[in-house]
Amino acid sequence: MSKNLSDYRRNYGKMDLLEGNISKNPYIQFKEWFEDMETADPSSEVNVMTISNIGLDGFPKSRIVLLKEYSEDGFTFYTNYGSEKAKALEANPNICLSFFWPELERQVIIKGTAAKASEEKAIAYFNSRPRESQLGAWASHQSSEIASREVLDKTLRELTLKFQDQPVPKPGFWGGFQVKPISFEFWQGRPNRLHDRILYTKERKDWIIKRLAP
Repeated sequence: MSKNLSDYRRNYGKMDLLEGNISKNPYIQFKEWFEDMETADPSSEVNVMTISNIGLDGFPKSRIVLLKEYSEDGFTFYTNYGSEKAKALEANPNICLSFFWPELERQVIIKGTAAKASEEKAIAYFNSRPRESQLGAWASHQSSEIASREVLDKTLRELTLKFQDQPVPKPGFWGGFQVKPISFEFWQGRPNRLHDRILYTKERKDWIIKRLAP
């Protein structure tokens, strides 16, 4: 089976990204772009990101997760610590976060290292989740093989009864990862595929800014 996609193209040109209008601090630049996207489309899941890391099988793998907190301490997401990605991150903490905001013709690519978030932070976030999501975290032993969908639904019903009329505690196998960046790349679509790419790299305590060819 073959399908030619050579006619799939779009010319970008909404905005530019010039050295004269960027922050010297990549965290501030990220915050500005994040808030620009919130303003441009309040109904979008602006915190959707792709995370990529090297699996225990030696292959890279990417998946979509939700960013739940960002600051100069790092970028935090939550998962089951028994999942494929969590086990891989414990073996090799190098990770890449990618944000794509097509409405603004922008991408952000962040390279860094991941470490488990504090238990206090994980409990606070877990307690803020809808009850159904809390029960779902208990029901799924993420990445493990299951016999059928019915097994998952049955487990959820049993847990709903087990925790009936009481708070759902955070499972010990569930928590967060906080990613500490070593580089940020900000990409702004431009006409004729001559896109703007600004790279921030950390050297000791300073952020060095470079422009990359598209």
